[in-house]
Amino acid sequence: MNARSNLVLSNRTLPPEPRMNLEACLPADLQSTTPTITRIAAGLSGAGVYRVEAAGQAFVLKIAGEGEPPAGWRHKVRIQELAANAGLAPRILHVDEARRAVVSAFVVDRSFPAFYRNPDTHEAALTQLGRTVRRVHDLPLPPDADAKDPREFLASIWSDLAESFALPTFVVDAVQRVLTEEPPARERALVLSHNDINPSNLVHDGENILLLDWDTAGPNDPFYDLAAIAVFLRMDEATCLSLLSAHDGEPVTALSARFDCNRRLVAALSGAAFLRLARQSGHAGATGGETLDSTPSLADFYQRMARGELNVATGEGQWWFGLALMKASAGA
Repeated sequence: MNARSNLVLSNRTLPPEPRMNLEACLPADLQSTTPTITRIAAGLSGAGVYRVEAAGQAFVLKIAGEGEPPAGWRHKVRIQELAANAGLAPRILHVDEARRAVVSAFVVDRSFPAFYRNPDTHEAALTQLGRTVRRVHDLPLPPDADAKDPREFLASIWSDLAESFALPTFVVDAVQRVLTEEPPARERALVLSHNDINPSNLVHDGENILLLDWDTAGPNDPFYDLAAIAVFLRMDEATCLSLLSAHDGEPVTALSARFDCNRRLVAALSGAAFLRLARQSGHAGATGGETLDSTPSLADFYQRMARGELNVATGEGQWWFGLALMKASAGA
């Protein structure tokens, strides 16, 4: 997951970085132009993301976190290059292995949510999204790619979170349901999955849909990416069927139990990640009055965020986003 947190851009004031250290990560032709470098995001992995303005153009510089193993970083870069070469991620311009830095093109986002929510372009957006995800899933799996079970990741987050943070009962119930239920038999072969498809990682340049933040990409059930899209875009059953049909290239007339199971998993895992962020941001946790019925839905949360009442860069915003996602898991 993702921030952009792995899910969101942070608008907090971030500490300044030594200018020369950052410039040294750029290719020589950009270093010579006295670039302007501004930090724009910090991910869960500890990576730093910067906007670079140089020679009248914009670029993105991403530097791995200090704890990132070199072999793991190289694996991520190979997948990102694979996606970029297929036109599914921004073009990579420079890789500095010694500093574990990548410079890529900055893509102006024309707003995928606007493209998707506009009644005149909704169907086109949905179809293009499904086909784009299929192109991701058609990429070859790197031979050294290890499949990681999202359920195991949820269990690791939950074991720490549940012991040290006051949580509503419905959250505990939602997570326990996901962790204890027997997943339906896998229907499809593993694919190269992005594993963090959410609106903040979708860029629409006016023609194509590109995906950002490939840090968690790896082998997974293809339903995982599709379920993530369905959760974050609050798709009803008919819309889910249209998405799956676009992905498969043929009509899908019923949602499988495996897809529904992945929707619960995605919502619970994402919710747990944001509740952990809320704790790290200093949120006190549950007061005792939070119930499933009183918790805002994802639609309600998005509206409150649009009105400026909540911000996912704050502990309060992370808390309510986490609860809204857990509510979505409970209702899936």
